[in-house]
Amino acid sequence: MISLLLRYFNLMVLTIAVLVIISFSLAYMFPGDTLTNISGIVPQSDEQRVALEAAFKLDRSIFVQFWYYLQNLLNGDWGVSSSSQLSLFDEISIAFPATIELISYALFVSIFVGIPLGFIGGIWHHKPFDFGVVTFSVVSYSFPVFWLAVIFITIFCLQLGYLPLSGRVNFLYDVPHSSGFILLDIITSDLPDKKDAFIDALRHLILPTASIALVTTAIFIRFTRRSIMDEMNKGYVDAAKSRGFTTKQIFFKHGLRNSLLPILPLMAMQISTLITNAMVVETIFSWPGIGNWLIQAIYQRDYPAIRIGMLVVSVFVVTLTISIEFISRAFDPARDKYQRASI
Repeated sequence: MISLLLRYFNLMVLTIAVLVIISFSLAYMFPGDTLTNISGIVPQSDEQRVALEAAFKLDRSIFVQFWYYLQNLLNGDWGVSSSSQLSLFDEISIAFPATIELISYALFVSIFVGIPLGFIGGIWHHKPFDFGVVTFSVVSYSFPVFWLAVIFITIFCLQLGYLPLSGRVNFLYDVPHSSGFILLDIITSDLPDKKDAFIDALRHLILPTASIALVTTAIFIRFTRRSIMDEMNKGYVDAAKSRGFTTKQIFFKHGLRNSLLPILPLMAMQISTLITNAMVVETIFSWPGIGNWLIQAIYQRDYPAIRIGMLVVSVFVVTLTISIEFISRAFDPARDKYQRASI
């Protein structure tokens, strides 16, 4: 276990180190002034330029500049946005929790809808319910996320008027920002109309969450269905049936656990998909997350914000993916027994 932990820790550190180097290099690859790309400040005079170059170590060697950049990253001094002149650390601290909240709810829905439907479809495969589950998964997986979001807006917002069009909560509710999760912030706040604010935030969450969750739910359904079908066709199941065990007993005693083992690595693979889909959905629903924030930074050519935003998203995806992969290996040590080809 210790050797496995060290191996994944080294992999995470090396991957993050490469991402930091790439992020550092982007300041020199972006068009425009390198000093502005790093600091987010346009120098107004030669004296200010000399002072900024000395502050950001641009008058020193490239290794000194990288060491200074690394120190600033660890200290939370990520520079300022060239468009808003606000601290990038403060802006990302507000935007990124909104994205994490959105993908967390989408993953929750995908797991607790997709996995049970996949299990039922796998047990009753080639039956009417299974055909319905397969049809639902194929249709859900075939829809592009941006088109699905537009359809939801057209039907539930513009035509029926059941759900709000954009944002996280109505502007009438002044929700204090503490954790960054809107529902948690409402629960822990002292708002006089807390219940109404909570319901309003839930209504704002429904369409963005559904737009992201449908594709991931379809993937979980198909993967879980195939996993349970493969597991229930193995030799130990036939042996158990010959001893008088029912299909229900075999499934809950052996099949369920063995079928769930491949699901955990699937969650790791879906993190990047969820992040990508969330960035698209945030733009459509004006959800104030890191995706919408990055898109606005690209439109405004805010290179300091693009550089730091891409690094934060990449580090988050790498850290979460490797952590889930480590947990899955810890629960299923047999995955370490690789088979080598022989001639």
